[in-house]
Amino acid sequence: MEPVRHLGLVGLGRMGAGMRERLRRAGLTVTGYDRNPDVSDVASLEDLVAALPETGRAVWVMVPAGAITQGVVDELAELLSPGDVVVDGGNSRYTDDQLHAAALAKRGIGYVDVGVSGGVWGLENGYALMAGGDAAQVEALLPVFDALRPEGPRDESFVHAGEVGAGHYAKMVHNGIEYGVMQAYAEGYELLEAKDIVKNVPGTLRAWSRGTVIRSWLLDLLVKALDEDPALAAIDDWVDDSGEGRWTVDEAIENAVPLPVITAALFARFASRQPDSPALKAVAALRQQFGGHAVKPAGS
Repeated sequence: MEPVRHLGLVGLGRMGAGMRERLRRAGLTVTGYDRNPDVSDVASLEDLVAALPETGRAVWVMVPAGAITQGVVDELAELLSPGDVVVDGGNSRYTDDQLHAAALAKRGIGYVDVGVSGGVWGLENGYALMAGGDAAQVEALLPVFDALRPEGPRDESFVHAGEVGAGHYAKMVHNGIEYGVMQAYAEGYELLEAKDIVKNVPGTLRAWSRGTVIRSWLLDLLVKALDEDPALAAIDDWVDDSGEGRWTVDEAIENAVPLPVITAALFARFASRQPDSPALKAVAALRQQFGGHAVKPAGS
């Protein structure tokens, strides 16, 4: 398979639209399809495939995991040809990847799964990428991966993690860790607020953001959220979970690996859907900051 320099991209939501723009800025050709005609380059998946080169076509799927992804993969299976490749960059479960790859392989179509991290900030900062699949197909997609990832050495923001499913498995664990880190910051924030000895809580968090061992981009985003709304009064403490945390805990149970921090963070999100919690307001604010995820207005 020749290096991919013209990519089909299905799904132009918050991340998909940013990815299309970043790829184009890097000089690659992207034909995008979305059900929203206002953002789509073509009217249908059939038109998208027709716009790509005749051979060695690559279509990146960036839609919600589950039934929607399944429907797109099924339709592409009918439209693509042997030697083409489907890339799933959404948050699919790794077991779904294995099923998709097996079904497409019967038609001679390749499949690569890619865990993508970067959220709404990825357009400017780049996306961290974790790929699973055949080495030759991953190699052919390197121009796409290099355009999407941050500047710097490839191995600091991209990994060919292993066989099909490995990319999404790595992203699943990444998101489980994310749950735990956000929960720790949120609990620290709540404790600072609970004790009247600390008069400047936002300033305390800001002071941690440079030089300390707990500095991170997530901490920077919590400081930003408090700058915008010092009491986090504009949002409710209701926090969703998008699936990867549950899957991570499922895998921990399956493999007898103790994950007390990640598990507790997942359960804390369940608790957020009950009484008010300042800590979970902080988590909701963080998700909005780094990923543009919806929050519920206070009092709703």
